[in-house]
Amino acid sequence: MTNRVAVLSDIHGVLPALEAVLAEPDVRTADRIVLTGDLAAGPLPVETLDLLDSLGDRALWINGNADRELIQGTPSGFPISDWAAGQLRPEQADRLAALPATAELDIDGLGRVLFCHATPRDDEEIVLVDSRADRWAEVLSTVDRGIGTVVCGHTHMPYARLVHGRLVVNPGSVGMPYGRPGAHWALLGPGVELRRTAYDYTAACTRIASTSGFPDAADWADLYIHARASAEDAIAAFGPGDGRDAPGSAG
Repeated sequence: MTNRVAVLSDIHGVLPALEAVLAEPDVRTADRIVLTGDLAAGPLPVETLDLLDSLGDRALWINGNADRELIQGTPSGFPISDWAAGQLRPEQADRLAALPATAELDIDGLGRVLFCHATPRDDEEIVLVDSRADRWAEVLSTVDRGIGTVVCGHTHMPYARLVHGRLVVNPGSVGMPYGRPGAHWALLGPGVELRRTAYDYTAACTRIASTSGFPDAADWADLYIHARASAEDAIAAFGPGDGRDAPGSAG
């Protein structure tokens, strides 16, 4: 039984945001840190993976669609992802290639919790807090009945929703939030807390622009670190939660 778990999703190579979350007291003292995918597809991929690796066995890594695309060797359609793919050291690419699609922990107060990137059955499938009940039933159809909580990411929008007798949690995005600046994450055990860590966004943009090497790093950082895409814009771009494609995010 695990007492406290910090969940970090969709870091997207934004090292300053990751550093801010890892400095949080509740993250420093958590029994486990679960990383629910899309870790490195962003402006500081190598440095982000190095910092995550320093967490050792306390961190549980899960594959995301952007992680998978980094090592496929084919254009992803997102310039920053294609650039990041060329930056990884061989051992980093090997680690991403070996990541599982899902993981499970037994957490105090929650019981069996299933972690995934987008949905338990697909790392690109989109489901939103306002998706229809029958859509949720379809998405969760493969989940064991003994699992009472499902934690996912991918859409970069935090929420917690009860559906068909299960609690579904999305911690939001550490590195590429929609609607509200900050590094979004979640703390599990014995309940569920959606958290947001504020940090110096201007300094983070300056740091990324000066150290990334990605040609459009300054504009990319300004857009995503300042969360200039609203949650409403993102929901409109995603559609009713029945599609598969994220709006311009390598999500």
